[in-house]
Amino acid sequence: MTKSYGDNQLKDDIKNLYTDAGPKGLQVGFIMTDSDIKKESFLESINSMLATGEIPGLIPKDERDIVALECKNVFMKEVGVKGQDPGPRELWTFFINRVKDCLHTILAFSPVGNKFRERSQKFPSLFSQCTIDWFLPWPEDALVAVSNSYLNDFDIDSTPEVKSAIEKHMGKVHDLVNDVCGVYLQKMRRYVYVTPKSYLSFIDLYKTVYRAKYDGIDVEEKNIVNGLDKLKEASEGVEVLKIDLKAEDVKLKDATEKTDILLKEVEIENRKAKEKADEVNIVAENCVNQKNTIMQQKE
Repeated sequence: MTKSYGDNQLKDDIKNLYTDAGPKGLQVGFIMTDSDIKKESFLESINSMLATGEIPGLIPKDERDIVALECKNVFMKEVGVKGQDPGPRELWTFFINRVKDCLHTILAFSPVGNKFRERSQKFPSLFSQCTIDWFLPWPEDALVAVSNSYLNDFDIDSTPEVKSAIEKHMGKVHDLVNDVCGVYLQKMRRYVYVTPKSYLSFIDLYKTVYRAKYDGIDVEEKNIVNGLDKLKEASEGVEVLKIDLKAEDVKLKDATEKTDILLKEVEIENRKAKEKADEVNIVAENCVNQKNTIMQQKE
Protein backbone atom coordinates (compact mmCIF):
# COMPACT_ATOMS: atom_id res chain seq x y z
CA MET A 1 0.00 0.00 0.00
CA THR A 2 1.14 3.51 -0.82
CA LYS A 3 0.93 6.56 1.45
CA SER A 4 -1.98 7.90 -0.61
CA TYR A 5 -3.99 4.69 -0.12
CA GLY A 6 -7.32 5.63 1.47
CA ASP A 7 -10.92 4.55 1.99
CA ASN A 8 -11.83 4.85 -1.69
CA GLN A 9 -8.93 2.65 -2.77
CA LEU A 10 -9.81 0.08 -0.10
CA LYS A 11 -13.45 -0.04 -1.22
CA ASP A 12 -12.38 -0.40 -4.86
CA ASP A 13 -10.23 -3.41 -3.95
CA ILE A 14 -13.00 -5.01 -1.90
CA LYS A 15 -15.48 -4.32 -4.71
CA ASN A 16 -13.25 -6.26 -7.11
CA LEU A 17 -13.17 -9.14 -4.62
CA TYR A 18 -16.96 -9.06 -4.39
CA THR A 19 -17.13 -9.38 -8.18
CA ASP A 20 -14.82 -12.41 -8.12
CA ALA A 21 -16.55 -14.07 -5.19
CA GLY A 22 -20.20 -13.30 -6.14
CA PRO A 23 -20.95 -13.76 -9.84
CA LYS A 24 -17.82 -15.78 -10.58
CA GLY A 25 -17.92 -17.86 -7.41
CA LEU A 26 -14.14 -17.79 -6.95
CA GLN A 27 -12.66 -18.62 -3.56
CA VAL A 28 -10.72 -15.45 -2.71
CA GLY A 29 -8.95 -14.20 0.40
CA PHE A 30 -8.58 -10.68 1.77
CA ILE A 31 -5.58 -10.27 4.08
CA MET A 32 -5.03 -7.24 6.28
CA THR A 33 -2.25 -6.75 8.84
CA ASP A 34 -1.58 -4.03 11.40
CA SER A 35 0.71 -2.20 9.00
CA ASP A 36 -2.07 -2.08 6.36
CA ILE A 37 -4.42 -0.11 8.60
CA LYS A 38 -3.64 3.46 7.52
CA LYS A 39 -6.90 4.73 9.05
CA GLU A 40 -9.27 3.38 11.69
CA SER A 41 -12.05 3.88 9.13
CA PHE A 42 -10.64 0.85 7.32
CA LEU A 43 -11.74 -1.29 10.26
CA GLU A 44 -15.25 0.21 10.14
CA SER A 45 -15.63 -1.14 6.60
CA ILE A 46 -14.20 -4.54 7.56
CA ASN A 47 -16.43 -4.69 10.66
CA SER A 48 -19.53 -3.97 8.58
CA MET A 49 -18.52 -6.53 5.95
CA LEU A 50 -18.05 -9.24 8.58
CA ALA A 51 -21.30 -8.39 10.39
CA THR A 52 -23.70 -8.13 7.43
CA GLY A 53 -21.72 -9.02 4.33
CA GLU A 54 -22.23 -5.47 3.02
CA ILE A 55 -20.33 -2.20 3.21
CA PRO A 56 -22.40 1.00 2.97
CA GLY A 57 -21.75 2.76 -0.34
CA LEU A 58 -19.58 -0.05 -1.72
CA ILE A 59 -21.82 -0.72 -4.70
CA PRO A 60 -24.03 2.21 -5.82
CA LYS A 61 -27.75 1.56 -6.29
CA ASP A 62 -27.54 1.97 -10.05
CA GLU A 63 -24.95 -0.82 -10.21
CA ARG A 64 -26.74 -3.24 -7.86
CA ASP A 65 -29.19 -4.47 -10.48
CA ILE A 66 -26.35 -5.10 -12.93
CA VAL A 67 -24.37 -7.07 -10.32
CA ALA A 68 -27.49 -9.01 -9.31
CA LEU A 69 -28.33 -9.92 -12.91
CA GLU A 70 -24.82 -11.36 -13.29
CA CYS A 71 -25.80 -13.91 -10.64
CA LYS A 72 -29.12 -14.84 -12.28
CA ASN A 73 -27.89 -17.89 -14.18
CA VAL A 74 -26.13 -19.26 -11.11
CA PHE A 75 -29.22 -18.55 -8.99
CA MET A 76 -31.46 -20.46 -11.39
CA LYS A 77 -29.12 -23.46 -11.35
CA GLU A 78 -28.76 -23.61 -7.58
CA VAL A 79 -32.02 -22.38 -6.00
CA GLY A 80 -34.29 -21.17 -8.80
CA VAL A 81 -37.76 -22.53 -9.61
CA LYS A 82 -38.54 -23.24 -13.24
CA GLY A 83 -40.89 -20.74 -14.78
CA GLN A 84 -40.31 -18.14 -12.06
CA ASP A 85 -37.85 -15.28 -12.49
CA PRO A 86 -36.20 -14.09 -9.29
CA GLY A 87 -36.67 -10.46 -8.31
CA PRO A 88 -33.84 -7.96 -7.75
CA ARG A 89 -34.06 -8.39 -3.98
CA GLU A 90 -33.73 -12.18 -4.22
CA LEU A 91 -30.76 -11.87 -6.58
CA TRP A 92 -29.06 -9.32 -4.32
CA THR A 93 -29.52 -11.54 -1.27
CA PHE A 94 -28.13 -14.47 -3.24
CA PHE A 95 -25.17 -12.32 -4.29
CA ILE A 96 -24.37 -11.30 -0.69
CA ASN A 97 -24.70 -14.89 0.61
CA ARG A 98 -22.40 -16.09 -2.17
CA VAL A 99 -19.85 -13.41 -1.21
CA LYS A 100 -20.03 -14.57 2.41
CA ASP A 101 -19.31 -18.14 1.31
CA CYS A 102 -16.48 -17.36 -1.11
CA LEU A 103 -14.73 -14.30 0.31
CA HIS A 104 -12.48 -15.15 3.25
CA THR A 105 -11.14 -12.33 5.41
CA ILE A 106 -7.81 -12.88 7.19
CA LEU A 107 -6.75 -10.37 9.84
CA ALA A 108 -3.25 -10.52 11.33
CA PHE A 109 -3.08 -8.38 14.45
CA SER A 110 -0.42 -8.13 17.12
CA PRO A 111 -1.50 -8.15 20.79
CA VAL A 112 1.26 -5.64 21.63
CA GLY A 113 0.01 -2.30 22.98
CA ASN A 114 -3.50 -1.01 23.68
CA LYS A 115 -4.81 -0.94 20.10
CA PHE A 116 -5.68 -4.64 20.14
CA ARG A 117 -7.97 -4.21 23.16
CA GLU A 118 -9.44 -0.93 21.91
CA ARG A 119 -10.27 -2.39 18.49
CA SER A 120 -11.93 -5.42 20.05
CA GLN A 121 -14.30 -3.05 21.85
CA LYS A 122 -14.95 -0.63 18.96
CA PHE A 123 -15.28 -3.27 16.23
CA PRO A 124 -16.72 -6.42 17.84
CA SER A 125 -17.36 -8.24 14.54
CA LEU A 126 -13.60 -8.42 13.98
CA PHE A 127 -13.55 -10.96 16.79
CA SER A 128 -17.09 -12.37 17.06
CA GLN A 129 -17.31 -13.18 13.32
CA CYS A 130 -13.77 -14.55 12.99
CA THR A 131 -12.06 -17.72 14.11
CA ILE A 132 -9.13 -16.62 16.26
CA ASP A 133 -5.85 -18.48 15.77
CA TRP A 134 -3.56 -17.59 18.66
CA PHE A 135 -0.02 -18.50 17.65
CA LEU A 136 2.14 -19.89 20.41
CA PRO A 137 5.91 -19.28 20.47
CA TRP A 138 7.71 -21.06 17.65
CA PRO A 139 10.21 -23.77 18.57
CA GLU A 140 13.85 -23.14 17.72
CA ASP A 141 13.77 -25.52 14.73
CA ALA A 142 10.87 -23.54 13.25
CA LEU A 143 12.69 -20.25 13.86
CA VAL A 144 15.78 -21.56 12.08
CA ALA A 145 13.63 -22.84 9.19
CA VAL A 146 12.01 -19.40 8.84
CA SER A 147 15.35 -17.56 8.89
CA ASN A 148 16.67 -20.05 6.33
CA SER A 149 13.66 -19.36 4.10
CA TYR A 150 14.03 -15.58 4.39
CA LEU A 151 17.81 -15.62 3.84
CA ASN A 152 17.82 -18.30 1.16
CA ASP A 153 17.73 -15.80 -1.70
CA PHE A 154 19.53 -13.06 0.24
CA ASP A 155 23.11 -12.63 -0.92
CA ILE A 156 25.53 -12.79 2.02
CA ASP A 157 29.23 -12.54 1.32
CA SER A 158 30.24 -15.63 3.29
CA THR A 159 30.62 -19.37 3.11
CA PRO A 160 27.53 -21.61 3.36
CA GLU A 161 28.71 -22.70 6.82
CA VAL A 162 28.82 -19.12 8.12
CA LYS A 163 25.39 -18.35 6.60
CA SER A 164 23.93 -21.45 8.27
CA ALA A 165 25.46 -20.36 11.60
CA ILE A 166 23.82 -16.91 11.21
CA GLU A 167 20.41 -18.52 10.61
CA LYS A 168 20.77 -20.68 13.75
CA HIS A 169 21.97 -17.70 15.77
CA MET A 170 18.85 -15.72 14.81
CA GLY A 171 16.64 -18.46 16.25
CA LYS A 172 18.68 -18.53 19.47
CA VAL A 173 18.50 -14.75 19.81
CA HIS A 174 14.69 -14.81 19.50
CA ASP A 175 14.44 -17.60 22.08
CA LEU A 176 16.72 -15.66 24.41
CA VAL A 177 14.53 -12.54 24.08
CA ASN A 178 11.47 -14.68 24.92
CA ASP A 179 13.21 -15.95 28.05
CA VAL A 180 14.19 -12.44 29.09
CA CYS A 181 10.57 -11.29 28.60
CA GLY A 182 9.48 -14.06 30.98
CA VAL A 183 11.98 -12.91 33.60
CA TYR A 184 10.81 -9.31 33.11
CA LEU A 185 7.19 -10.39 33.69
CA GLN A 186 8.13 -12.14 36.94
CA LYS A 187 10.10 -9.19 38.27
CA MET A 188 8.15 -6.19 36.95
CA ARG A 189 4.67 -7.75 36.47
CA ARG A 190 4.51 -6.24 33.00
CA TYR A 191 4.02 -7.99 29.67
CA VAL A 192 6.40 -7.51 26.77
CA TYR A 193 5.16 -9.41 23.73
CA VAL A 194 7.61 -11.03 21.34
CA THR A 195 5.56 -12.46 18.50
CA PRO A 196 6.46 -14.29 15.28
CA LYS A 197 5.98 -10.94 13.56
CA SER A 198 8.70 -9.54 15.82
CA TYR A 199 11.00 -12.30 14.59
CA LEU A 200 10.22 -11.51 10.95
CA SER A 201 10.85 -7.81 11.65
CA PHE A 202 14.15 -8.78 13.28
CA ILE A 203 15.20 -10.69 10.13
CA ASP A 204 14.14 -7.78 7.89
CA LEU A 205 16.11 -5.38 10.09
CA TYR A 206 19.18 -7.61 9.81
CA LYS A 207 18.88 -7.61 6.02
CA THR A 208 18.48 -3.83 5.94
CA VAL A 209 21.48 -3.22 8.22
CA TYR A 210 23.57 -5.78 6.34
CA ARG A 211 22.83 -4.12 2.98
CA ALA A 212 23.64 -0.66 4.38
CA LYS A 213 26.91 -1.83 5.95
CA TYR A 214 27.88 -3.89 2.91
CA ASP A 215 27.19 -1.00 0.54
CA GLY A 216 29.21 1.32 2.81
CA ILE A 217 32.14 -1.10 2.87
CA ASP A 218 31.82 -1.55 -0.90
CA VAL A 219 32.09 2.21 -1.40
CA GLU A 220 35.11 2.39 0.92
CA GLU A 221 36.72 -0.53 -0.91
CA LYS A 222 36.22 1.21 -4.26
CA ASN A 223 37.73 4.40 -2.86
CA ILE A 224 40.74 2.49 -1.53
CA VAL A 225 41.18 0.64 -4.84
CA ASN A 226 40.97 3.93 -6.73
CA GLY A 227 43.53 5.43 -4.34
CA LEU A 228 45.86 2.46 -4.81
CA ASP A 229 45.47 2.70 -8.58
CA LYS A 230 46.42 6.36 -8.46
CA LEU A 231 49.41 5.58 -6.24
CA LYS A 232 50.44 2.86 -8.68
CA GLU A 233 50.13 5.29 -11.59
CA ALA A 234 52.18 7.85 -9.67
CA SER A 235 54.82 5.21 -8.84
CA GLU A 236 55.02 4.16 -12.49
CA GLY A 237 55.31 7.83 -13.46
CA VAL A 238 58.16 8.28 -10.98
CA GLU A 239 59.96 5.28 -12.46
CA VAL A 240 59.59 6.76 -15.96
CA LEU A 241 60.92 10.08 -14.66
CA LYS A 242 63.86 8.27 -13.06
CA ILE A 243 64.72 6.65 -16.39
CA ASP A 244 64.38 9.99 -18.19
CA LEU A 245 66.43 11.70 -15.49
CA LYS A 246 69.11 9.06 -15.76
CA ALA A 247 69.28 9.58 -19.53
CA GLU A 248 69.42 13.36 -19.03
CA ASP A 249 72.09 12.87 -16.37
CA VAL A 250 74.25 10.99 -18.90
CA LYS A 251 73.70 13.79 -21.41
CA LEU A 252 74.54 16.38 -18.75
CA LYS A 253 77.70 14.50 -17.81
CA ASP A 254 78.82 14.39 -21.45
CA ALA A 255 78.04 18.09 -21.86
CA THR A 256 79.96 18.86 -18.66
CA GLU A 257 82.99 16.93 -19.87
CA LYS A 258 82.88 18.70 -23.24
CA THR A 259 82.52 22.05 -21.48
CA ASP A 260 85.53 21.28 -19.25
CA ILE A 261 87.61 20.37 -22.31
CA LEU A 262 86.47 23.55 -24.07
CA LEU A 263 87.30 25.63 -21.00
CA LYS A 264 90.76 24.10 -20.85
CA GLU A 265 91.29 24.84 -24.53
CA VAL A 266 90.09 28.41 -24.02
CA GLU A 267 92.43 28.76 -21.05
CA ILE A 268 95.37 27.52 -23.13
CA GLU A 269 94.49 29.89 -25.95
CA ASN A 270 94.15 32.74 -23.48
CA ARG A 271 97.55 31.89 -22.06
CA LYS A 272 99.08 31.82 -25.53
CA ALA A 273 97.39 35.10 -26.41
CA LYS A 274 98.74 36.65 -23.21
CA GLU A 275 102.23 35.44 -23.99
CA LYS A 276 102.02 36.92 -27.47
CA ALA A 277 100.64 40.15 -26.03
CA ASP A 278 103.58 40.28 -23.62
CA GLU A 279 105.99 39.73 -26.49
CA VAL A 280 104.29 42.47 -28.51
CA ASN A 281 104.48 44.81 -25.54
CA ILE A 282 108.21 44.10 -25.15
CA VAL A 283 108.84 44.73 -28.86
CA ALA A 284 106.76 47.91 -28.69
CA GLU A 285 108.70 49.07 -25.63
CA ASN A 286 112.02 48.37 -27.37
CA CYS A 287 110.83 50.33 -30.37
CA VAL A 288 109.92 53.27 -28.18
CA ASN A 289 113.29 53.11 -26.45
CA GLN A 290 115.17 52.96 -29.76
CA LYS A 291 113.12 55.89 -31.03
CA ASN A 292 114.01 57.92 -27.98
CA THR A 293 117.67 57.04 -28.34
CA ILE A 294 117.73 58.11 -31.99
CA MET A 295 116.02 61.37 -31.14
CA GLN A 296 118.61 62.10 -28.47
CA GLN A 297 121.51 61.40 -30.86
CA LYS A 298 120.10 63.78 -33.45
CA GLU A 299 119.94 66.57 -30.92
